[in-house]
Order: sequence, then C-alpha cells, then structure tokens
Amino acid sequence: MASYYRQSAIEKARHIWQNQPVFLDTETTGLSSGSEIVEISIIDHDGAVLLDTLVRPLQSIPVDVINIHGITDEMVSSAPTWLHIWPKVESLIQGRSVGIYNAEFDLRMMKQSHQRIGLPWRMPSSHIFCIMKLYADFSGDRKWQKLEIAGKRCGLSLPNTHRAKDDTLLARAVFRCMLAGDYAAGM
Repeated sequence: MASYYRQSAIEKARHIWQNQPVFLDTETTGLSSGSEIVEISIIDHDGAVLLDTLVRPLQSIPVDVINIHGITDEMVSSAPTWLHIWPKVESLIQGRSVGIYNAEFDLRMMKQSHQRIGLPWRMPSSHIFCIMKLYADFSGDRKWQKLEIAGKRCGLSLPNTHRAKDDTLLARAVFRCMLAGDYAAGM
C-alpha cells in the first residue's frame, strides 16, 4: 500500500510541475489566532526569487518567536505593511499552482493578516497544494513531517533556518525530490 501512495505522490508532483508552480513560505509573530505575517517569500518553479520581504505587523514580535526565526521588531520597523505587500503577493499567485509546506498554517496566517488590517479575505483563485501532505504519501509512512526532516530524508543540504526564503527554497527542493522519485536512504 505504501508504494501505491508513493507512486501517486510522484505522479501528482509531475502533473503539478507541468503547470510551473510557485512556492511560498511565511514567518509570523506566533501560532495563535491573533498572529500575523512578518516575512514572506515566493519562489518560481525554476528557483528564481519573485518576492522576499519583511512585513511590518501591527503587534510586537514575542521574544520566544524571535528565538525561532530571528526577526526582530527593529528589523520590521521600516518594512512595508501587509496592506502594501498583499497586492504584489496576490498578483504573483493569482491563477497559479502554489506549493506551501504546511499550507493550512500559511493560509491561516494570510487570512489573519488580512483580518488584522480590515481586508476581506477571499482565497485567491490559485491551486494551493500542500507539500507536507504530498510528502507524507511520498515517504510511505503517511505521517506529516517537519520540513527539516523531509529535507534530510531527501538527502538535501539546504538548511531549515525558519526564514521565509530559505524555507521556500527547501520546500521547493523537497518537492523536486518527489518529482524525481528520489529518496535518500537513512530513514
């Protein structure tokens, strides 16, 4: 049965790749229902950086969160707000296949960032696919894994730094691992 899910994941990855997807990641002020985006990155299918920017939230970034991603209030103090970033994000993902590692989380953070500034949330007309869920099928154990673990299992040397651009590049590389059907030994 594991080989069925694995083969299905490979075929799905190959189908998605034909549509030249983009890949997205965010960093936030936390995990709660009031958290906001503080960094976003979008990478094209060929690895080109389309957007990589800090975002100034309405709230302070908690110290425990700074310890994870290293983004401080000082770093975002002169960054554009979500209101200014969103039109660019929307134009880059509109009508595209968009790969996100743990898509539910990033989409929730985008919605919450909208709500914090009073923008109505309408899901962009994009095909969002969750790389984490696809990887769970590809790995054979069907368990959701952290991005860092998926990268290691794919034999990738890219770090999971908890910065949006690095994590987007790593998520893209994990997707390409599935696309190629490669899987490093050492599980």
